[in-house]
Amino acid sequence: METDSPEELLSEVRERRLGVWGVLQIAAGTGAAVYAMWAGILMPGFRKVPLRLQVPYLPASRAQVRNVMTLLHGRSGNVADLGSGDGRIVLEAFKRGFTPAVGYELNPWLVRLANFHAWREGHYGKVSYLREDLWKVDLTRCKNVTVFLAPSVLPLLKDKLLTELPDDALVVAGRFPFPDWTPSQVEGEGYDRAWAYNMQTLRQRHHPKEEVEKEP
Repeated sequence: METDSPEELLSEVRERRLGVWGVLQIAAGTGAAVYAMWAGILMPGFRKVPLRLQVPYLPASRAQVRNVMTLLHGRSGNVADLGSGDGRIVLEAFKRGFTPAVGYELNPWLVRLANFHAWREGHYGKVSYLREDLWKVDLTRCKNVTVFLAPSVLPLLKDKLLTELPDDALVVAGRFPFPDWTPSQVEGEGYDRAWAYNMQTLRQRHHPKEEVEKEP
């Protein structure tokens, strides 16, 4: 039996009077479906994560993936996707020559889904999806970092990126920009927009004294 879409349910409510019992049935059915998805797929990766560090899973659109790849154009080396979800950013980056291409995702169901997508496209074993807490990942050798994270998480992530990433690293953020950081390039419009940040430029702008001290 096929599940009605939200639009179809809304249309039914508008076209005929369902009564209180009918409305309750629709609400209960859709609510149960949402809870089942949360409990079975999304919640397992969040149980040990503080609330302010939790990142809900929202798959990147084709436009978002395209904008991220545009910002990475002309670069090479490794790529790390923090909170890689279903793995589509990592997979597309690998197709464009980035290697190793690694996704870090705490939710085990999403790691399995990402590996399935890689297998379906013939790249299983060529990309890596690791079930790891992004806050514990060593970024000192990462050249390209992509993030599709919640606005509440980005301010906390800034210190880790500034502390660990090398000067020649590039950070690309999708959906939401890093607060107080000036991007070197922006691609796309609206919800599909992506921002690129050059680490050396950020350090010179936000920590100029430290840069001067490093000079011989």
